[in-house]
Amino acid sequence: MKAIVMTKPGEAAEVLELRELPEPALAAPTDIKVRLKAAGVNPIDTKVRRRGLFYDDALPAVLGCDGAGEVVETGAEVNRFRVGDRVWFCNGGLGAAQGNYAEYTVLDQRWAAPIPQSLDFISAAAGPLVLITAWGALYDRGRLQAGQTVLVHAAAGGVGHVAVQLAKLRGARVIATVSSEDKAALARGWGADETIDYRHRDFVAEVNALTGGRGADLVLDTVGPEVFRRSIECTAHFGDLVTLLDTGGTSLAEARMRNLRIGFELMLVPMLRKLDAARDHHVEILRACGEWIDAGKLELHLGGVYPLEQAARVHEAIEAGHATGKLVLRID
Repeated sequence: MKAIVMTKPGEAAEVLELRELPEPALAAPTDIKVRLKAAGVNPIDTKVRRRGLFYDDALPAVLGCDGAGEVVETGAEVNRFRVGDRVWFCNGGLGAAQGNYAEYTVLDQRWAAPIPQSLDFISAAAGPLVLITAWGALYDRGRLQAGQTVLVHAAAGGVGHVAVQLAKLRGARVIATVSSEDKAALARGWGADETIDYRHRDFVAEVNALTGGRGADLVLDTVGPEVFRRSIECTAHFGDLVTLLDTGGTSLAEARMRNLRIGFELMLVPMLRKLDAARDHHVEILRACGEWIDAGKLELHLGGVYPLEQAARVHEAIEAGHATGKLVLRID
């Protein structure tokens, strides 16, 4: 089969190679074999490529956590899927199980969900990681309630554009930070009540002004330490500040004075630490989001679709920071 293989840590063009690999085989009676039609590309893929895999002696490796495709073979004890079923999932790509920049993969049926009827394979591949992450950050870690005000950073990005929609579905008021008027228009289209172009306006001052000095009840940081640090100043007392990233040693003195709850959302942890019950929850998130997608209440925004052979180019586009929504590899 064709696959993009990471040969060592480094720059994308140097270490991502198109190779022929043996097709994976079923290893357990509950396994399904999937003919992959598309793979989502996420910032975690670029970080793993640059810094190295989560497991020792795992190179060469196939990256890519998000996959969508058709079941082509089932183990003797598979009872959730049949040959021909369309499935999407977040599985592999970290150095243990094979990732999804390939024509085929094998995974336990437990970690896959049926693709929503209204989605094609390309759109489906854009969904799993960002849907699970945004849900976990807002609903599980952030405990979002109807009527609260949510600040979503980088609202036109992969996680951000989903987070705006999930917050609105929960009945929240959404303030979104963006880096251009085009992205502001997209965020408003997804339901954002107010947008802030952080290049020209101080988001802390703007959020506090929009909330009468109170701050947002829940802030979702998808950017990193400096945004996390400044977000403390516009999170309401007794509010929640959830980040997807390391805080870089940020002082929490002001967060303590505000009695904030600080939350971390790293949706890969259940896969890395084999927390099966948590992975079951991830699959339920995909099922619930799939129902909203089919009902027209939730959409996945594609920022670009590329052939598998251009995986290095997609990594470079993500690292340049200009992409909106999700970038996807098409696997012909």
